Amino acid sequence: MNKNSSVCHHAVLGDWARCGEDATRVRHAVFIVEQGVLPEEELDALDPECVHALLYDARGVAIATGRLLPDGHIGRMAVLKAYRGQGAGSAVLKLLMEEASRRGHPEVVLAAQVHAQDFYRLHGFLPEGPIFKDAGIDHVTMRCVLPRHLSL
Repeated sequence: MNKNSSVCHHAVLGDWARCGEDATRVRHAVFIVEQGVLPEEELDALDPECVHALLYDARGVAIATGRLLPDGHIGRMAVLKAYRGQGAGSAVLKLLMEEASRRGHPEVVLAAQVHAQDFYRLHGFLPEGPIFKDAGIDHVTMRCVLPRHLSL
């Protein structure tokens, strides 16, 4: 796959019935295959309660995903390795942040893998608290206050 910053893509926001198959494919490749997370730790009962974001490349292949939990937490952010550094993660994160704001959440919180802190900082997230293990990987809690949308 070509690594260039002009990857064509479109985004989808939807429920688990609409997005589950493609989200699972991306998450499996990133978390289970690449990072060695156990399948029972990666998949959970929260998926049907979440809003899921997917990003597709020009061929219609899902390349990135993330989810917004009902309480305003963002999770399961994953970008296929060949597409990292090209804006796919940013597009998914922005979509989830906009949806959180639309739903009235004053802030969003996530558990960032420690190596991804700088990525989240670029989007306004600040770390808080100690580093902790999740699925055997170092994480840190990060929080971002969402701007208030003015209605006309």
